[in-house]
Amino acid sequence: MGNRDVRVRGLAARAGGWSARHRWAAVGIWVLFVVLAMGLGSAAGRVDVDEGNQLKGETHTAARIIDDAGIKQPAGETVLIQSKDATVTATGSEFRAAVADVVKAVEGTGKVTAVTSPYDTHTISRDGRSALVQFDMRGDAKTAVQRVEPVLNAVHGVQKAHGSLRIEEIGGASMQKQYKDAFGDDFRQAEYSAVPVALGILLIAFGALVAALLPVALAITAIMATMGLMGLVSHLQPMSDTANSVMLLVGMAVGVDYCLFYLRREREERLAGRDAGTALRIAAATSGRAIIVSGVTVCVAMAGMLFTGLAEFEAMGLASLMVVAVAMVGSVTVLPALLSLLGERVEKGRIPFLSRRRGKRAADEGSRFWTAVLRVVLARPLVSVAVAAGVLLAVAAPALGMKTQQLTLDQEFGKSLPIVQTYDRVNEAFPGGSEPAQVVVRAKDINAPEVRQALAEFKRQAIASGASRGPVDIRLHDGQNIALVSVPLVGGSDMDRAVKSLDKLRDEVRPATLGKVDGLQAPITGQVAGNHDFNDQLLGSVVPVFAFVVVFAFLLMLLSFRSLTVALTSIVLNLLSVGAAYGILVAVFQHGWGASLVGAAGVGAIVTWLPLFLFVILFGLSMDYHVFVVSRIREARTRGRTTTDAIRHGVVTTAGVVTSAAVIMVAVFAIFGTLSMQSMKQMGVGLAAAVLIDATVIRGVLLPAVMALLGERNWYLPKWLHRLPDLTHDESPEPAAAQPAREEGERLPV
Repeated sequence: MGNRDVRVRGLAARAGGWSARHRWAAVGIWVLFVVLAMGLGSAAGRVDVDEGNQLKGETHTAARIIDDAGIKQPAGETVLIQSKDATVTATGSEFRAAVADVVKAVEGTGKVTAVTSPYDTHTISRDGRSALVQFDMRGDAKTAVQRVEPVLNAVHGVQKAHGSLRIEEIGGASMQKQYKDAFGDDFRQAEYSAVPVALGILLIAFGALVAALLPVALAITAIMATMGLMGLVSHLQPMSDTANSVMLLVGMAVGVDYCLFYLRREREERLAGRDAGTALRIAAATSGRAIIVSGVTVCVAMAGMLFTGLAEFEAMGLASLMVVAVAMVGSVTVLPALLSLLGERVEKGRIPFLSRRRGKRAADEGSRFWTAVLRVVLARPLVSVAVAAGVLLAVAAPALGMKTQQLTLDQEFGKSLPIVQTYDRVNEAFPGGSEPAQVVVRAKDINAPEVRQALAEFKRQAIASGASRGPVDIRLHDGQNIALVSVPLVGGSDMDRAVKSLDKLRDEVRPATLGKVDGLQAPITGQVAGNHDFNDQLLGSVVPVFAFVVVFAFLLMLLSFRSLTVALTSIVLNLLSVGAAYGILVAVFQHGWGASLVGAAGVGAIVTWLPLFLFVILFGLSMDYHVFVVSRIREARTRGRTTTDAIRHGVVTTAGVVTSAAVIMVAVFAIFGTLSMQSMKQMGVGLAAAVLIDATVIRGVLLPAVMALLGERNWYLPKWLHRLPDLTHDESPEPAAAQPAREEGERLPV
C-alpha cells in the first residue's frame, strides 16, 4: 500500500510492538494477571477502614483507649414514647403502661440487654410528654443490624396497642436497617447500570458490537484485577465500600477512555491506507504515549488523597490510583494484541441502521460542527477567550460562598424517611440525645476520690455551662480504670450549635474539672466530635493536596511536551474547569437554583469531603482529554503545519473520540446523580457537569483560542530548562503515500 518504514520510539511504542508480535502471549499474560489478582485478593480477604481509628486527634485517642482496654461497646438503641397531645404525660397510667409494655416486649426478644426505664434514668422531657427506654443489642455492634428486626417488630407491636402514643425505635442498628431496606440496592443498581450505559453509547459510536465490547472488556477486567489487588493492599492500607465504588467509577471512565483513544487512532491509520502492523505501531507511538502521559498524571492526582491523613480518603486515592495504573498497562499491552488478533473482525457485529456509511456520515456531521466552531474561534481568538472565560468565571462565582459540612440525616435523606422523623422528634424533646458526646476518661485509679469528684463536677458544669441539658450518664469500668461519660449536646441536629456545645466541653468544662487531675486522660468523641475533627483534618490537608497535585501535574506536562506555556495553560484551564463545577454545585445544592431539575433539594451546604475529592478526581480525569488533544496538535505541528492549522487539525480529528468518551463519563456519573442520598447526588452532578464543561467549552473553545493567541509561544521553553529529560512525543510518521490528502476536517468513524 505504499507504506514507508515507520520508526518509532518510546515505552508505549515498544510495548505495543511487542504485544502485536506476541499477541497470544500478551493476552495470556493479561488473563493470568487478572485471575491471579482476583484469586489472591479473595484468599487474603479485605481489611476495611475502622471508623474509630481513621481520624487523628481526640477521636482517634478515644478509640485507642477503648480498644486497648478491650471494652466492647454494644450497639445502643432507644425507644421514644411520646404523647400526641398535651393531655397525656409521662406520669399518667396509660403512659406508664406503654413504658412497661415496651420494656417487656424488647426483653422478650432475647436480643437485647441492659434495658432501662425512663423512670429510673430520668430520661423524661421537660414538658413531660416524651420518655426514652434505652437498651443495648447483644453481640458485636458491627453486626447488630442483622439482629435488630425482631426488636423493631416488638416495638411496632406495642405501638399498635397504644394508638394515643407515638412509640418509635432509633439507634445505630435500626437506622442501618432502615437505610438498607430503603436504599440498599440503590447504589448497587447504579454501579451495575454503568456497564450497559457505556456499552450502549459505544455501540452508537462504533456501530459494531466487537469494537464496542473492547473498551468495556478492558475496563471490566481492569476493575476485576484491581478489586483483587485491593484485598492484598488492604492489609497495609485498609479499604472500604466507598473506595470500591469510587474505583469502579474511575476504572470505567479511564478504561473506556484509553481504549477509545487507541482504537480511534488505529482505525484512522487503517483508513488512511496503512497495513495493520503499521497502523498499530503508529497508534502505539501516538495514542499509546498519550495514554501513558495521561495515566501517570491521573495517578499523581489520585495520590494527592494520600496527603489527607484520613483513612477513607487514603483508601479512595490508592484504589483509584491502582485501577488507573492497571487500565493504563492494559491499554498499551493487551489492547494492541487484541487488535492484532482481530484485524478487520473488529468491525464484526455491525448494528442495523448504523452501517459503516451511516456511521461515517454521522461522524462527518460532528466534524463539521467542530469545524464551524473552530472557524469562529480561530478567527476571533481574543473574543472567544473573553466570552468563554467570562461565562465559566460567572458559573464559578457562587463557589466563593461555598459552605461545607457533614450533612445531617434530614439533609441527606429528606423528611420522608420515618427514621429521620424519629431522629428529629428525639432531638426536639431531648436536644443532642440521639448523638451525644462521649468523654472517655482513663485514670490510674478510676475510683480515687479526686477522680470521682472531678467526674461529678464535670457532670454539673456540663449542664451549668449550657453545653448540655442532661441527663449526663456515667458508666464505670473499674477493671480497666475507665469511665465513659455520655453528654447530650445542646443543638442536637443543628450542627453549628452542637459544635459550639462541643467546644464548650473541650475548652471550658474539661480543663476546669477533669483537667485538674494529674495523669488523667479525657478525650471527647462521638458523632458531632468525629464530624468536627474530620472537617478540621480535611481543611488542614487542602493546601498540601492542592499544591502536590498542581505542582506534579505541571512538571509532568512540562516534561511531556517540553513547553513551559503548554504546562501553564494546562493547569489554568483545569483549575477553571474545576471552579465551574464548584459553582454549579453551590448553585444547585446550597442555594437550590434548579435543584428540582436534577431531582435534588437545596440543602444549604456541600458535603465536607466533596470539594477536595472532586478536585483530585477532576484534575486527573480532565488530563485525559487535554493530553490527547494537545498531543495531536503538537504532532501536527512537528509535521510542519502552522500553529493555527495544527490547532484546527488536532481539535477536529480528536473531536469524535473526546465527545464519545465524555458522553460515556457524563452518563455514568449522572447515574450516581439519581441516587437518593444527597451526597451521592452532589458527587454525580459535580462530576458530570465538570466533564461536560471540560470536553466542550474548555477543549473546544478555550484551549484552541488560547493556543491561537499564543502562536509560536505555545512551544516556548527557556534555555535553562533545555537540560530537562526529553519525554516528548514519539517520532511522527509521514502520511501514507498511496492515499490522497483528506480534506481538512474530514471525519473518520470512531
